[in-house]
Amino acid sequence: MSLPGSRKNFDEFRVDDAACRQFAFEQVGGASAQQAANQSAVGSAVVGTAVGAGAGALIAGSSGAGVGAGVGLLTGALVGQSYASGSYWSVQQRYDFAYQQCMYAKGNKIPVSVGYARAIRAQQSAAAPGPLAPYPPPPNKPPPPQR
Repeated sequence: MSLPGSRKNFDEFRVDDAACRQFAFEQVGGASAQQAANQSAVGSAVVGTAVGAGAGALIAGSSGAGVGAGVGLLTGALVGQSYASGSYWSVQQRYDFAYQQCMYAKGNKIPVSVGYARAIRAQQSAAAPGPLAPYPPPPNKPPPPQR
């Protein structure tokens, strides 16, 4: 979730949202989380079938190949389901992080829980008692004029 920055109207926010969605999509390789999960599940089922058929053929000859392929398909599908779930969440998390980074960089707000915000403030105050020093400007911007 992100919210418009303090000095942004809703139309500017929508433009940022569209740009950041595209950016995040590119960061995960142009595949949705569901596509990654499907590819992982299918790949595991195919590998399981091939390994099962090979093992069945070695153990019981050509008649065991069919049984081995069936067992391999079932095992591969079960393992693939676990991998698919992991792939889904991994891609979704990378997309979410890229989106949030982009929106924050464009000056929008990213809400965090109160407990998290308090923990960050506590770490900052413990590391550097007193007022926090301002961050230096990014390297591409010239420093502000000195008075």
